[in-house]
Amino acid sequence: MASHGTGTACLTVLVLIAALLTAFCVTGSNATCLVVCVAVITVLASLWLWRLRRRDGGTERRVCVLVLGDIGRSPRMQYHALSLSKHGFNVTFVGFLDNKPHQDVLREENIRIVPIAEVKGVRVGPKLLTYVTKVIIQCLQLLSVLLRVEPQSHLLMQNPPGLPSIAVAWFVCVLRGSRFVIDWHNYGYTIMALSHGQRHPVVRLAKWYEHFFGPLATHNLCVTNAMKDDLQKNWGIRATTLYDRPAAIFRETPLKLQHELFMRLANTYPQFQHRGSEEEEVKVERTIFTVCDLADDSVTLTMERPALLLSSTSWTEDEDFSILLEALKEYEGFIKEGASLPPLVCAITGKGPQKEHYRKLIDSLQLEHVEICTPWLEAEDYPVLLGSADLGVCLHKSSSGLDLPMKVVDMFGCCLPVCAIHFDCLQELVKHEENGLIFRDSQELAEQLKSLLSEFPSSEGRLGLFRRNLRTSRGQRWDDNWDQNVLPLLTAPR
Repeated sequence: MASHGTGTACLTVLVLIAALLTAFCVTGSNATCLVVCVAVITVLASLWLWRLRRRDGGTERRVCVLVLGDIGRSPRMQYHALSLSKHGFNVTFVGFLDNKPHQDVLREENIRIVPIAEVKGVRVGPKLLTYVTKVIIQCLQLLSVLLRVEPQSHLLMQNPPGLPSIAVAWFVCVLRGSRFVIDWHNYGYTIMALSHGQRHPVVRLAKWYEHFFGPLATHNLCVTNAMKDDLQKNWGIRATTLYDRPAAIFRETPLKLQHELFMRLANTYPQFQHRGSEEEEVKVERTIFTVCDLADDSVTLTMERPALLLSSTSWTEDEDFSILLEALKEYEGFIKEGASLPPLVCAITGKGPQKEHYRKLIDSLQLEHVEICTPWLEAEDYPVLLGSADLGVCLHKSSSGLDLPMKVVDMFGCCLPVCAIHFDCLQELVKHEENGLIFRDSQELAEQLKSLLSEFPSSEGRLGLFRRNLRTSRGQRWDDNWDQNVLPLLTAPR
C-alpha cells in the first residue's frame, strides 16, 4: 500500500502543531507563534501531499472502480473492471460485498476487491439526523479507503448513488493527481424524489449537490444519447454515450444447460418440477419444461410445457409490479373464457426493499393457469435463465426519463423478445413490433401476452419473428463498445 502511513502522518502533523503552539505561546510572542506554526503546517502539508501524489512506474496502469453499492448487483461496473483488466490495467474495485460478484471478476488476477461496509447512521432521533450522520460516516470511510490504496491514474465511479461519493472521489483525485471519471446511470435526486417528492429539502439539496460536483469530473460517461444531451444542456457537462451492451455470457442457452438449471431450481421452486406420474421410466429425468434421456444424455423440450415468462427487478419504487400481476390475472381470465393459450410460469428475479410487499400480493392471488416464483439467482445462473425463457417483461420506468433498463439489454443479448413499459427514451432500445412491444398499462400488457403466446410453442408467430429479428440484428457486444468509447479516454495523454 502506497499510503498505509497516511493516518500516522496526519497524527504526527497534529502532534507537532500542538507542540509548537504550546512552546511558542508560552515562550514567545503571539506573532512569532502564528508565523512559525503556519510555516510548519505548510511544510508538513506539502510533504504529505507529495507523498499522496508520488507516482511510480505502475501508476498509469492502475484504476480504481468505485460503487457506493453492492458490487454483486452492479453488472455495468463489473464489466468496466473486466474490460480494464483485459487491457492490462490493475483494478482496485471498491464497494459493498453483499452478493457474490460474477466468477470472471473473482478469478481475474488484475482485479482486487476492497470491500466497504454499508453505513446505517444513528438509529435514534429524527430521520434527518440518521441521514446526516450516515453521510458524514460514509465520507470518512471513503476517505480512509481511497487514501490508503496505491496511487491510481483514474478513479471511475458510478452515479447514482453519488452522495457523498462524488465529492469525496473528486477531493481524493485532487489530492492524488488522479483523473476523475463519472459514469452517469441516472440522476440520484430523481430517484430520491420518487419517495420524497420533488420539493423535499433533501431532494433539492441532492439536486444542487449533483449539479455542483458533477461538472468537476475530468471525463463523463452516460447510458443514453438523451442523457448526453441533457447533461450538456442543463449541467454544462460533455459526456460520452456508452450504451449498455450485453456481455458475452448473455446468449441463447443450449438445451442441456437449460435442463441442468431447471433441475437445480426445481429443488427449491415447485413451479419448475415435473407434475407427471411417479411410475415413469427411471432412465428419464424431467422438469416441467425439459426431459433428459439418461441413456444418451439428450435433452428435449416437452410439447405440453408452459411458457416461461421472465422479469427481473430491484423491487424499488421505479417499477410497479402490480401492473404485471393485474395483466397475469387478465391472462388467466382469457384461458378460463376458452382462449387457446399455454399456462405460464412467471419467474421474477432480484432482491430489493419492496419484495416482501409484492410476495404477499402474489400469495393472495388465486390463479390456476399462472404460477409465479421470485428466485434470487447466482450471477452465473441469471444469464442461463434469460437464455432459457420464452418472453421477457420489463416494468422499469426511468425516474429521470433518461436512462435505459440494462435488464432489457441482457434479454436482447439472449435473443429474448421483451414487452416493456413506455417511457420517454425507451425507443433508443426497444423497437416496437421489431424486437418487442411497448405497453402503457396492465390491460395492454395482457393483450400483448395473449397475442404473442397464441401460437406457442410454435416459432412461426410474432414471438418467433421478434426472436429471429434479434438474431439477425445483433449489435456490438460490451467489449467492442467499451474499446471504442472508453479506452481512448483512459489512454489519452495528460
